[in-house]
Amino acid sequence: MFRITLYFYPDPRGIIIVQSCNGLLLCCTYRASIDARTYYVFNPTTKQFAIVPCLPGGYGVRKTIRFMGLAFHRTDCVHYKLVCIRSLESDDDDVELFQIQIYSSDTREWRICPVTFRTDCPDFEMAVYWNGAIHWAPSYRNHLYFKIDAEQMQTLPSLVEITIFQTLIMYFGESRGHLHLTVLVDSDDTGSLLNVYEMLGDHSGWFVKYQLQLHELWGAFPEMTHSSLDFDVVDVVRGVKEEDTFIVLRIHGTLTRYNVHGKSFKQMCYFTDQASRKYAIAHRYTEYLSFF
Repeated sequence: MFRITLYFYPDPRGIIIVQSCNGLLLCCTYRASIDARTYYVFNPTTKQFAIVPCLPGGYGVRKTIRFMGLAFHRTDCVHYKLVCIRSLESDDDDVELFQIQIYSSDTREWRICPVTFRTDCPDFEMAVYWNGAIHWAPSYRNHLYFKIDAEQMQTLPSLVEITIFQTLIMYFGESRGHLHLTVLVDSDDTGSLLNVYEMLGDHSGWFVKYQLQLHELWGAFPEMTHSSLDFDVVDVVRGVKEEDTFIVLRIHGTLTRYNVHGKSFKQMCYFTDQASRKYAIAHRYTEYLSFF
């Protein structure tokens, strides 16, 4: 998997982006084991950065880190926070035990949350901060999200299609206050669809917000084979006006914009070399002018 190295700080082992969150980037040391990583919070607009203090406890604690995520929003989380999940020793081999620690840029200290949680399917990939909580992309067995202020691990409603049809989660992200989950659904009844689901604001359920019939994609790009390996979803961008909403697709070496209401395709740019790879990682850039 290829990640672009950043140069805002002279880390001899290189720096990579872990997460983009409302104008700030969470970055970490690239070529280092998990216990030796340095984490940074970087504002690419102002070029300001902060080095996050190491999790207290030394090597024995840092090697148990399973997740590090950033929470920031200029209205509901004005002092950025880091949420760290680390594994603990458990008396159950089938269900892992986890602890959560939170770092605040206001106090500049790590604090252990008073509760632990267990799960038999720890999948902490594709993390998104939305509506006061860190969310992880739902999977067949994992539907967790963590409410930061309440310090509670909660469960999202399951998505029926994940358990019924042959599906592939292609994107999970937030735009203009909306949480989106993009799923490739392949069923005998409806054919191949790209469904963009939105989560209700009270976390009570998902609904289909947008839909792309894949025969539209094949028709617009006849050189593609009819395979999910031919493209992936980079972003879902809500417009200021609803009619301006679009999906960003990576098709071979290009970024292509699909307008969900006009059902039209427009090439945005062409990539060469590493950035055109199927699993290259894209992070949204949001301008944020205030200093930490």
